[in-house]
Amino acid sequence: MHPDAGGTAGTFRLLKSAYETLSDPRSRAEYDRGVVAAPAAAPTPAPRQRRRMYRDEPAFVPAACDVPPSSLPWWHLTKHQPRIGYVRTPGHAPAVGIALTGAVLAVPLLLPGWLPPVLLVCWLALVAAAIAVAVRLGRLYLAATRAQRAAQAEFGERTVFGEADEEPVGERLTAELLVNYLARLPGARVFHGLSQPGSVFADVDHAVLCGHRLVLVESKLWLPGHYEVDDDGSLWRNGHPFRGGATDLFDAVAAFTDHLPGVEVRGVLLLYPSRTGDVTTDPTPGNGVSAMTPPTFVDDIGTWLAADCATVDHHVLRSVRARVVREPAA
Repeated sequence: MHPDAGGTAGTFRLLKSAYETLSDPRSRAEYDRGVVAAPAAAPTPAPRQRRRMYRDEPAFVPAACDVPPSSLPWWHLTKHQPRIGYVRTPGHAPAVGIALTGAVLAVPLLLPGWLPPVLLVCWLALVAAAIAVAVRLGRLYLAATRAQRAAQAEFGERTVFGEADEEPVGERLTAELLVNYLARLPGARVFHGLSQPGSVFADVDHAVLCGHRLVLVESKLWLPGHYEVDDDGSLWRNGHPFRGGATDLFDAVAAFTDHLPGVEVRGVLLLYPSRTGDVTTDPTPGNGVSAMTPPTFVDDIGTWLAADCATVDHHVLRSVRARVVREPAA
């Protein structure tokens, strides 16, 4: 029975167990009585650890932006608003210069006697040049006045264009934020529901135009965590690639940059938590788009827009307004 003698290991173990049982009186007595030891119970498998799942809370509503306006570095501009013009005029300096030039050229008329021929020719040439400049300047002032009146008749005193969606809740919160904060900047104009050039759909949730600076805003309700935009435009959450949402804001920024030459265009993903918890972001832009929370947005973007808030360019305003998909019913 031994493996060396042609047996197997299993039969040898059985033979050895039988020999040990017969050699021990107690074991042999139990064997004769037919007492068989109960097989050991199989160990109960440990319950499988369930993976923690994050789910939205249907009744959860993110908190609205509550940044004290007085804490914003640009808020002082809203208290004493300068006169906003739809058209850049030549200003007062050229008119003052022409007046002073005319006064100087009139001095020879007060001098006794006639000027020498050479000086007389020079004086007449200067008078002719001054008259030509004055005529040119007058035409510029007249054209600016007409354009100002036309733009005023077209746009009036409106600062908000388009109609914001009430759902999801992030759209409503962002619309309120834009009106309560950024729309207070002199020269700022707020838009809701813009289509990209060549499209008829509302591709951009919100936008704010201030002078020659335009920010496109997209509201998102995402899980709590830390978000950032990589240099190549990829989204990251808590140090890992984010697969829980997407955005078309990168294409929108590129499209409006081509559509509005001379205008600086930025994109912002405005993030709200979709359930109880905090959302944090790295506002460093990636591929023209930044991820921001509402407090960071009103501070950083407000400061950026405030740098060019003295004048409304009616050409740019008309181009952006033309992209509004839906206006509120009268």
